[in-house]
Amino acid sequence: MYALFEDAGKFHAGRLMSEAESSVQVELDSGKRVKVKQANLLMRFDAPAPAQLFAEAQRLAGDIDLDLAWEFAPDAEFGFAELARDYFSAKAGATHQAAALFRLFEAPHYFRRLGRGQFRKAPEETVKAALLAIERKKQVVAQIEAWATELADGRCPPPVRDQLYRILFKPDRNAPEYKAVVEASKRAHRPALALLTAAGAIDSPYQFHWRRFVFEQFPKGVALPEVEPPPIADTLPLATVQAFSIDDSATTEIDDALSVQGLGSGTVLLGIHIAAPGLAITPDSPLDRLARERLSTVYMPGHKLTMLPDEVVAAYTLTEGRDCPALSIYLSFDEATLELRGHETRAERVPIVANLRHDRLDDVITEASLAGESPADYPFAPELRFAFRLARHLKAAREVVRGKPESFNRPDYTFRLVGGNGGEPTGDEQVVVSERRRGSALDLIVAEAMILANTTWGRWVADHGVPAIYRSQASLAPGIKVRMGTKPAPHAGIGVPQYAWSTSPLRRYVDLVNQWQILAVARHGRTAALAAPFKPKDATLFAIISSFDAAYAAYGSFQAGMERFWSLRALQQQGLGELDAAVLRDGLVRADRLPLVFKALGAESLPRGARVRVRVTGVDLLTLDLHASLLARLEVAGSEAAGPEEGEDAEDNEVAGPLALALESDESTAPEGVEATGASVPAPAPGEG
Repeated sequence: MYALFEDAGKFHAGRLMSEAESSVQVELDSGKRVKVKQANLLMRFDAPAPAQLFAEAQRLAGDIDLDLAWEFAPDAEFGFAELARDYFSAKAGATHQAAALFRLFEAPHYFRRLGRGQFRKAPEETVKAALLAIERKKQVVAQIEAWATELADGRCPPPVRDQLYRILFKPDRNAPEYKAVVEASKRAHRPALALLTAAGAIDSPYQFHWRRFVFEQFPKGVALPEVEPPPIADTLPLATVQAFSIDDSATTEIDDALSVQGLGSGTVLLGIHIAAPGLAITPDSPLDRLARERLSTVYMPGHKLTMLPDEVVAAYTLTEGRDCPALSIYLSFDEATLELRGHETRAERVPIVANLRHDRLDDVITEASLAGESPADYPFAPELRFAFRLARHLKAAREVVRGKPESFNRPDYTFRLVGGNGGEPTGDEQVVVSERRRGSALDLIVAEAMILANTTWGRWVADHGVPAIYRSQASLAPGIKVRMGTKPAPHAGIGVPQYAWSTSPLRRYVDLVNQWQILAVARHGRTAALAAPFKPKDATLFAIISSFDAAYAAYGSFQAGMERFWSLRALQQQGLGELDAAVLRDGLVRADRLPLVFKALGAESLPRGARVRVRVTGVDLLTLDLHASLLARLEVAGSEAAGPEEGEDAEDNEVAGPLALALESDESTAPEGVEATGASVPAPAPGEG
């Protein structure tokens, strides 16, 4: 005699060897003997043999009409043998009974399993809903098959194109579009990105990078609503200064300006004037929520996304010819020794006499002219000479704290796009990449002034018991990164005891938050801790830091990627088949005339600093890869090329892997941004302008 039983949802049959009260022993066709509980024993039969019974029963089960079986089935609980007698004949044998069992078991939408071979038919509404779902699933499967076939044949279905970035970067693995791409990739034996590119899903490499960034960072779109700039409630006094700003020609968010008073009197008053949107924008207002959602202006060659709406920026930017609302800090210095004697902070209206543009004046306002070694025929020459002397003094003091001097020998680069319409670039514009040496005289003046303001304000608010958002770095040791927190701590990279970003409130949300805190101290003095928008240990501050860190890193990585894209486009447009470069490590080299770091085959064994010429063998604008091989090692007169400068180890990571670039965390090399005309405006090392 044979027995058919269920084990873990599967059916087995074998020869019945022995039987006890609660179990039986069955020998399978493989010769293995198993112990089966009586509760799992479903049927005993004498013929046919188990293998034959299974084969015949499975064939018969496929012929059972489920709709008809459901009609035949009683409303009450029933067994599979009972249904077999109703469906086939009153004399249904083991094979027909097994067929009924198999068919009932595989159709839970028609028949509910109750155990021990017992079933109950599902309500009619349940059956109809299940059948509809099954039909829909069949249609989805058919659609996936059709889309996969199109993709494998080199055509991209519109629904797949519409979901391109979700499929690649935030996939819903149950979505039919995603499944179609996976299936097509298997058939074509190609990675998904290569498959979709060949199928025409990607309009252009530039649009791919841009739309991916927007998809990941701005799922609701990049447009800011039109907002009426809120009025300033305070009645602000008019400052008795003649202030001037120093920025690139393309800068529209002019955050800072300088003034110098008292030259020749023995005591000089340096004014650092910061745009003051914090006087009008209040915490948790609609405009604040808008700024907090974006957190920073996003820069890229030829385009930018401002943190604040254009009309708000225009209302508070420090434009020449206007008396602009500003948060000013006045620092009093001994004119001879440059000793700091004191400081005062005021909210006021500041006359902005001029917006100086360093890209037009770098060759005019030189170190020699500022040091008195050559004529100084330009506006604000006496003021700039004092500011330059002070800047060098402040820089030297910071270098003593740092323990070593700052060195910035490599140039920054600016990007200018030609041929666009002034709006969002298409990627087809002609790009002009120009070098701009770091650490010019004007850069130094602005950088040291901003570091001074950020350091002084950071200490001032802390002394009044008011928290702020600080940037700190424990040491200059490799791997020690800049961190953000709510308590003052030394910044080893800059060489200051504390550092709170406060000088770019139009461009960075952290600076706007700190401006609110500074204003509270300026207005309330010793009771500022009670009046400040953010109190000590305020959880909101920590949330802002977390959000800002993530957004700022993403924006910086995107800017680096877009600058690499345009550098590769410049290489293509100029037809450069060869590049001179310097070896960094492990075959990684840095080009001389373009901001490109890449692998050069054959350079792996060369020492750091070796000068080489490489042959460009390929450019991939989609992955931002530059392929090259060593052509020749160049002789350098006197000695090998100069060794790496400070911070260079971190910058080795700027070579792009597939669709990814590293963001430098060192403040001294962090770019200020890319303005509307496409110029990358580097920060005056080592702070920000």
